Amino acid sequence: MENDKAKFKNEFKKRLYNFVLRLIRFIDTLPKSSVNDIMGKQLLRSGTSILANYVEANSASSKKDFINFFTHSLKSSNESKVWLTLLRDTHKGEKQEIAWLLAELIEISNIIASSILTLKGKK
Repeated sequence: MENDKAKFKNEFKKRLYNFVLRLIRFIDTLPKSSVNDIMGKQLLRSGTSILANYVEANSASSKKDFINFFTHSLKSSNESKVWLTLLRDTHKGEKQEIAWLLAELIEISNIIASSILTLKGKK
């Protein structure tokens, strides 16, 4: 049976994966325009990077390397918030979907940030 820590890690990875799937679907629904194409590509890059760096952290060769991947994941999450907020404030995407994505991203960011603090012994 999985211990609580392993269960949380597995559930969080699934949550990240499902977030990225929903983000990709959202980006695909953006109306076609040069601005949306650029912002969509940037959001796709930063949004998928959150998951990629999280997964990569689990193969890290040291604690420092692990923290580094988590930090990159958090930075990508923060960048994704910028793109989603810009899309929201320029009325470029479906309002309710952007609201859900931003809320989920804030929770994901908080979990990653808390993990970094714990790993660094500051929590």
